[in-house]
Amino acid sequence: MRATIGGFDGVHLAHQELIKRADLVIIIEKGSSLTPGFDRIYYFDKAFEYLELEKIKQKSADEFMEYLKSLNIKKIIVGEDFRFGKKREGDLKLLQKRFKVEVIKEIKKDNIPIHSKVIRELIKKNKIKKANSLLGRNYKIKGTKIKGQGLGSRELLPTINIELIKPYTLPKGVFITKTNSSPSLTFIGKRSTDNNFSIETHILTSFKEKKLIEIEFIEFLRENQKFDNILDLKEQILNDIKRAKEFYGTN
Repeated sequence: MRATIGGFDGVHLAHQELIKRADLVIIIEKGSSLTPGFDRIYYFDKAFEYLELEKIKQKSADEFMEYLKSLNIKKIIVGEDFRFGKKREGDLKLLQKRFKVEVIKEIKKDNIPIHSKVIRELIKKNKIKKANSLLGRNYKIKGTKIKGQGLGSRELLPTINIELIKPYTLPKGVFITKTNSSPSLTFIGKRSTDNNFSIETHILTSFKEKKLIEIEFIEFLRENQKFDNILDLKEQILNDIKRAKEFYGTN
């Protein structure tokens, strides 16, 4: 059996190069925020083992290799920087004493190294299109609907307020998005009306509401702004919606 081992946060294009060569994906959870928890398994169709770092970090390199042997693994596919075992004592040379090892060199796109930490920084800087290109898909967050101010439906435009179900890396500002596959406009940041942090999405077309709300980020529109009054805020939101509808061709 061929296995690949890693955190795989994001399951990005470089991760996919490892995964496509393997029969088994060994996920080590060490605090992910692009595809936290079991979000990862939606992006590949392979058998997997899910290990929490906290539960295995005291295993020596030899103990970890014994665990791999118990899974009937013959070959391991990993990146150049792969380390394992307590205090990262195990390296590729040690691994090669017990297994066949295929090492995949660093993968780049548009001269940018594809790493989870690079993608996280791009998202934080609102460089959504670039992050998506390294992921190989649109970045997605998940949450549940919560009660908002009620101001949107009364004086502005109706939105769905979201509470995240996992600790995702977040951009800040206004974005063209898809919410449960429907074209939408999403705001993330501190609201002008009460200075509280919120994630709000306005659906541009028909929408079938579900318990789980999934927001895909497609394009960054603008930074968050402070408005002096509701009328100025509403004018800006209407302009944002106009731009989003033009993007989708739904005018």
